[in-house]
Amino acid sequence: MTSSFSPRLAIIGGGPAGLMAAEIACAAGIHVDLYDATGSVGRKFLLAGKGGLNLTHAEPPAHFLERYGARQTEIGRWLAAFDAQALRAWARGLGVETFVGSSGRVFPIDMKAAPLLRRWVRRLRESGVEFHMHHRWLGWQAHDALHFASPQGERAVPADTVVLALGGASWPQLGSDGAWVAPLARAGIDMAPLQPANCGFELAWSEHLRDRFAGAPLKPVVAHWVDRRGVAHRRQGEFVLSEYGIEGSLVYALGAELREQIAERGEALLLLDLVPGYTQPILAERLATPRGKHSIGDWLRRRAGLDAAKCALVFELVDKPTLADPAALAGQLKALPLRLRAPRPVAEAISTAGGVRLEALDEHMMLRDRPGVFCAGEMLDWEAPTGGYLLTACCASGLLAGRGAVRWLQR
Repeated sequence: MTSSFSPRLAIIGGGPAGLMAAEIACAAGIHVDLYDATGSVGRKFLLAGKGGLNLTHAEPPAHFLERYGARQTEIGRWLAAFDAQALRAWARGLGVETFVGSSGRVFPIDMKAAPLLRRWVRRLRESGVEFHMHHRWLGWQAHDALHFASPQGERAVPADTVVLALGGASWPQLGSDGAWVAPLARAGIDMAPLQPANCGFELAWSEHLRDRFAGAPLKPVVAHWVDRRGVAHRRQGEFVLSEYGIEGSLVYALGAELREQIAERGEALLLLDLVPGYTQPILAERLATPRGKHSIGDWLRRRAGLDAAKCALVFELVDKPTLADPAALAGQLKALPLRLRAPRPVAEAISTAGGVRLEALDEHMMLRDRPGVFCAGEMLDWEAPTGGYLLTACCASGLLAGRGAVRWLQR
């Protein structure tokens, strides 16, 4: 990297991780230039908050950390520096108070993302951050100059150090298109392939179910599955029937395991308990009562409490002989098999897994093979379900990358 009397930090990417790194560096007296390929920062942040900005989650720290799966050890170190409570305190510092919803999710009082982002960007501008929009990073040129495509043509920009916070590859129309993979690959950076996370999964629905019940919620249900180590699990929640299969919070929470099972076996099997309020023997007894002139659908509603969407799913997946046998039908209602064929494409996912492997970084978020270059946010190889976990860890990683860049510049 070039050096100068007044060190300059280049941050590439204007999502939460990049903005947090900028805030940390500015507070340390470092001059920050922030570059983004789009015309404004925080676009994905704004869209994610369209139905209510879920900042973080209020569950106990141990349970919170479990949401990061195989990467919880590494991300535990991030959260030790900036956890859910720290994120709420940070929002309060911007004048944005938060509350805990009934599900444990944490939201701004007004539920909106735009006021928080406006205050954040204003504070960064007042602190001296220079924003350079419509600058797409293309990699490095000679002497480690940053190579950008800009409205004025291609530019070479020297920088004393760099924080890359380039997002994943989901929602590419908002700027997170994964274009950074190629220049990092050319630089020899160790990366895991990008994959969809927090996405729907495909099943072969009939035209009737697609036309009549796409968008219908299924709740409450309990999913049972066996992981790749042979360990049985169960989880209660809800999800939504879609044209292509299933999506929603329960599906997202299991997404990593489902995706890996499909990669290994060609499909993933979920057993769905549609009536968690009844044991199988009691359910069988209720269904065995003579139904008289009632249709089987009406009988399922009356005796098992199934709504129209759950009934449609039963008729889709259960054969006629089983529908006529109360004991066998009870067994299917308690363990209805869903055979998932594929995750939806990365571009449709809420977030991505894969990216720069955490093993390629040192404890300060710096690339071991590229001294002076730090990485943060969704472009790193980790994932988490929706519920505030993604945003919390992105901010925490940005904070650490900002601290690492300051340390490097002040060394």
